[in-house]
Amino acid sequence: MKITAITTRVVNAEMRNWVFVKVETDQPGLFGWGEATLEWKTRAVVGAVEDLAPLLVGRDPRDVEQAVRAMKKHSFWRLGVIGMSAVSGIEVALWDIAGKIYDVPTWRLLGGKVRDRVKVYTHLGLGDMRAVYESLDAEPLVRRAREVVEKGYRAFKAVFIPYTHYHAPAAEVLKVGRLMGALRDAVGPEVEIMVDFHGRAASVAAALSYIEALAPGRPMFVEEVLPPGETAALAAVAARSPVPIATGERLVDRAEFDELFRLRAVSIAQPDICHVGGLLEAKKIAAMAEAASIGVAPHNPLGPIAGVAALHFAVSTPNHVIQEEMVGAVPWYFEVVRGPIRMIDGCWQVPDAPGLGIEVDEAACARHPFAPEVMHTTNAVLDDGTIVDW
Repeated sequence: MKITAITTRVVNAEMRNWVFVKVETDQPGLFGWGEATLEWKTRAVVGAVEDLAPLLVGRDPRDVEQAVRAMKKHSFWRLGVIGMSAVSGIEVALWDIAGKIYDVPTWRLLGGKVRDRVKVYTHLGLGDMRAVYESLDAEPLVRRAREVVEKGYRAFKAVFIPYTHYHAPAAEVLKVGRLMGALRDAVGPEVEIMVDFHGRAASVAAALSYIEALAPGRPMFVEEVLPPGETAALAAVAARSPVPIATGERLVDRAEFDELFRLRAVSIAQPDICHVGGLLEAKKIAAMAEAASIGVAPHNPLGPIAGVAALHFAVSTPNHVIQEEMVGAVPWYFEVVRGPIRMIDGCWQVPDAPGLGIEVDEAACARHPFAPEVMHTTNAVLDDGTIVDW
C-alpha cells in the first residue's frame, strides 16, 4: 500500500480560507482528508504541502509517525507555522486513512474512548469576524451572548480587551469590568465565559490589571494574556492571577510547550492540531501537560475537517477540558463536509464511522474558491499611532 498523491482544496469561508488536504493511495477508493488552515497564509501553506508531497509519495500511509519524521527531518530547514500547518493537514489525512483501513473511528487508534461526550464552546458572533474581535460595548456583547445560549451552547468566548500596550488605562480597566459584569448578569452562573486577550497586553502589570477587573465575573479562563513567547512573564502573571490562564494557539513546537509546563505558566494548554504537527503530536503535548497537572483545550476556530479532528482528539484525551469550535462560521458549513459533528446539550457526541467519518463534497468546495481574507489587523493602532498586537 503506497501514497500516490497529496493535493489541496481551498475553500473561502469569508472569515478565512480553509485549506483541505487530500492524500490518495494506490488502493481504489482509499484516500484521507486533513486540514491545514492558517489565516492569511493560504497560498504559502498550499505551496508547503506541494513541497512536502515528494517526501511521502511511495510511502506506506499507515506509518504515520515515520511520515511526520520524514517531513520534519528531510526538509532540512526547521519548519515554522507554515510548514507545520502543512505537516498537520497531511498527518490528519493519514489518520483518516488508517481508520478506514482498520474499519474503526480514528479515536480508537489514538487510545480509545475516555469520555461519552465532548464539551464545546463557540465565539460570540460565530463566524462574524467583527462580532468576534470588534465588540467592545455592552449592548452587542450581551445580545450576541444571548443568541449563542439560545442556540444551545453552554459556554462561549468573547474578545473585549482593548488594544493595549505596556499600560492599561484606568478607564479601560473599569470598562472591561463592566462588560464582564454585563455578560455574567445576562447568561447567569451556569454558562461558562472565556475571555481572549489576543496578546493585547504587553506587560505583566497591564495583563493583571484586566484580569483583576474580570475576576468577579468568574471566567473559566483568560486566554493569551501576553504575546506568545513571553513565557517567564506569563509565569509571573499566573502566579498572581485569580483566574486560570490559557495559551498555546501560536506555539508550534513541543519544546515551546515544555517551557510553559515546566514553569507552570498556564492552567490550560491550547495547542492547535492544525499547526503543531497533527493528532499524534497534539497527543504528545497533552501527555506532557497531564504530567504537569495541566488541562488542554485545543485552539480551533477553523474549518469542518479541523473540527472533526478535534472531536476525535477530545474523545481519546484524558485531560481534555473543553473544545473550541466554529460550526456557525458560514451557513453552508455542513455542505462542503458532511460528518459526525452533532451537538446535544452543549456537547459533541462520540462518532462511530471509520476514520474521521467525513465526506468532502469537492463540487461544493469549488463553489467557494480562494479569495483574499479581510485584514482586520490594521485596526490595532493606538491613538498616538503606535502599532500593537491585535
